[in-house]
Amino acid sequence: MTRKLEGRVALVTGSTSGIGLAIALAYAAEGAKVMLNGFGKPEAIAEARAKVGAAMGVAEAPYSAADMSKPAEIRAMVAECQASLGSLDILVNNAGIQHVSPVEEFPEEQFDRIIAINFTSNFHAIKAALPAMKAKGFGRIINVASAHGLVASPFKTAYVSAKHAVVGLTKSVALEVARTPVTCNAICPGFVRTPLAEAQVAPLAAKHNVSEDKALTDFLLERQPNKRWVEVEEIAEGALYLAGPNSGSINGTALSIDGGWVAQ
Repeated sequence: MTRKLEGRVALVTGSTSGIGLAIALAYAAEGAKVMLNGFGKPEAIAEARAKVGAAMGVAEAPYSAADMSKPAEIRAMVAECQASLGSLDILVNNAGIQHVSPVEEFPEEQFDRIIAINFTSNFHAIKAALPAMKAKGFGRIINVASAHGLVASPFKTAYVSAKHAVVGLTKSVALEVARTPVTCNAICPGFVRTPLAEAQVAPLAAKHNVSEDKALTDFLLERQPNKRWVEVEEIAEGALYLAGPNSGSINGTALSIDGGWVAQ
C-alpha cells in the first residue's frame, strides 16, 4: 500500500523534541523525507535525527540549526531543504518558547523573542517556501498555534499575542493561496504532555498542598474539560491529515485539539 506522503519533502521547525518530533516521525513513517530543526543538547538532537532517520530508512534525518529568531537563517534553512532534498512540499511551523509573567513585569527582550520565534518566524518561512510550492503545484503549510491562539489566559501576554497572530496569518495566507494547489492551516493544541509541561505539575501540587493528580486536573488543566493531557501523537495525526492527499479543501482553518477547551 502506498504511504500517504510517499515522495513528499517536509520541513518541521522545533522538531528535536515534543510536538515537532512527533510530527516528523509521523511524516517519515508515511514516506516523507523530513528535515529537522531545533535547539537542544547535542545528544538529544542526535537521538531525534536517528529516530526520524530510522523511519525514513536512513542513518539520520537531515537537520538545520537555524535560529528561528533570525530571518536570514530561516531563509537559508528553507533553501538548504530545497537544495538537499529536492523540494519542500510540507512546511510545519512549530518552533515556540514561553514565558509567564505579569505584563508590567514582563521582560521586554523576552517579549520580543517570543514574538519572533512563535510568530514572525512563520511569516519568514512561509515567504521563503511559498514560491516553489506554487511552481510545483503542491504545498501544505501547517502552523502550530495553540488554544491560546483563540482564547487568552493571564500572565502570558507574549505567547497569547503571538499565537493569535499565527491564526490570523494562517487565515490571510489561506485566502491568498485559495486558487492554487497550496493550503495553509493552523493546529491549536491544548495542554500537551511534554517534559516541560509535566514539570509544571509538581510545583502546583506543592503550592496548593494537593496530590499531583489533583494539581493536574484542578489547576493546570482547569480549563481543559476532558481533564487529561493531549498526547503528541494526537497532534501528529492532525498534522498528517492536513498534509495528506485528501486535505486540499481544508484551508484557513484553526483545528482545535484541546479536549474541548475552546468549546466553552
